[in-house]
Amino acid sequence: MLDKLSPNQRLIVAILLSVIFFVGYTAIFPPAEPNAPKENNATSVVAQKSQKDVSKRVEEASGHVIAQEEKVSKAKSSELVTIKSKNFILKIDTLGRIAYKELLEDKFRNADNLHAQVIPAEGTKPLYVRFADDTVNNAAITTPYHASVSEVTLDDKPVTVTLTQTLPMVTVTKTLTFYKDGHYDAKIALSKDLRHYIYLGDRPHVSKKLMAVAGAMVYTDDDVVHIIEDGDAEGRQVFQGVKLISSFDQYTAIILYGFKKDTSVVVERGKDDNPVVYFDARQNESIHGYIGPKEHKVLKAIDPMLTNAIEYGWFTFAAKPLFALLSWLHGIFGNWGWSIIALTALIRAVLYPLTYKGMVSMQKMKILAPKLKELKEKYKKDPQKLNAMTMEMYKKNGANPLGGCLPMILQIPVFFALYRTLLNSVELQGAPWILWIHDLSRMDPYYVLPILMGASMFFQQRMTPNNFTDPMQEKVFKYLPVLFTFFFVTFPSGLVLYWFTNNLFSIAQQFMVNQQFKNADDAKAAIEKKSEK
Repeated sequence: MLDKLSPNQRLIVAILLSVIFFVGYTAIFPPAEPNAPKENNATSVVAQKSQKDVSKRVEEASGHVIAQEEKVSKAKSSELVTIKSKNFILKIDTLGRIAYKELLEDKFRNADNLHAQVIPAEGTKPLYVRFADDTVNNAAITTPYHASVSEVTLDDKPVTVTLTQTLPMVTVTKTLTFYKDGHYDAKIALSKDLRHYIYLGDRPHVSKKLMAVAGAMVYTDDDVVHIIEDGDAEGRQVFQGVKLISSFDQYTAIILYGFKKDTSVVVERGKDDNPVVYFDARQNESIHGYIGPKEHKVLKAIDPMLTNAIEYGWFTFAAKPLFALLSWLHGIFGNWGWSIIALTALIRAVLYPLTYKGMVSMQKMKILAPKLKELKEKYKKDPQKLNAMTMEMYKKNGANPLGGCLPMILQIPVFFALYRTLLNSVELQGAPWILWIHDLSRMDPYYVLPILMGASMFFQQRMTPNNFTDPMQEKVFKYLPVLFTFFFVTFPSGLVLYWFTNNLFSIAQQFMVNQQFKNADDAKAAIEKKSEK
């Protein structure tokens, strides 16, 4: 059957199959990330350290992650400090860990209509300190910290909390300064230089939709993003020259940044093969952190480097500039829905010359269809002659059988990039458009947009010239809009809005081209009629 399809018909099948393949393959086989850490030769400090020494330090830290998680989870801890802000409530426990952060904005409510809790109840917590010496470590998980304050309100001015833990061999002092935008500064000092490690904390469990990546990220100074997804941690990985580390889900993240170049960051396999991230700390360690939504504007204001914590998967190269353009349009329209429509208009404007040529070419192919059929009958026993005569006819009439393909091909990466943008951009969560669309990151609750999208696709299909020779082929392609409609039902409404709007622009442009050829035919008929008189 496929060998009888026209190039444009084959392309429609290819697009449908590629969409299905993209969704299915990404869900079943997530993209593999490089397992080997990069080698860092950039600093003289690291150059002076032997690889043997680094390996030894890490080896001492490895092999204890799961056991340590279980040991700490059994240790009794309670609330020590509560920090209240307009947008969140943060709590520190008696083990000196940031153990709780509740997001108070309504758009972060979960399925039970409760405010989202970024830090999971189980697993490692941010700023947990583990000692290499088991004796010291056992004392550390049973000795509570003392705090300079028990409760504080965070407004425009940052607040500082000092935590102190007195152990038999060492005193640990944590000086934490919190800011209203969600980031904090941490100074962790030991009275004695003992080998110890500071943990990033297990990833949030606020939201994770189909194909949304969740796990751990290590962003290094060669601008490489290393992703270790949940369930994919295979063993110990060591990174140096690290700019930031993050444990994240779809919309939220726990981030540490501000490392010195020679800091060794370790990703270890934890429970259920999930990644556990920590780093080899100094006696006097200074670090920065962020816990909360991955909002581009907020992260950029804190430190532009932090925007690298927003990961779009395979299509990051296209999704990042696409989001930047969407953000710019949002600054104009103040509504993400109208911004998506404006983005569609810009894309159509850029592709207009190509789509116009493609539509004109398809009209010409329709006109030439009877003549091409005659050629096939005439030269059916001489394929070379048939091919030569066909190409000559194309050239003579300015027709291109592939003319309608390129514009559609160019839209595929835009479609997938926008999908990743809408899937991973927390700014779109809870963002309304009009009427019943209250959240562009979620499916249309009443299926109106998918139905309109399918109807527009059907109408566009009726307007588009075709050269079907097989009735069965024609019936199959008539049902494609129905198939696409069902396929788009669960897609984010913002993406369906893009595709529906794109169809409307295609319909308008196809109408103009059809009218142009009709006017030409009418003019030709009028001249012929006049000449007959």
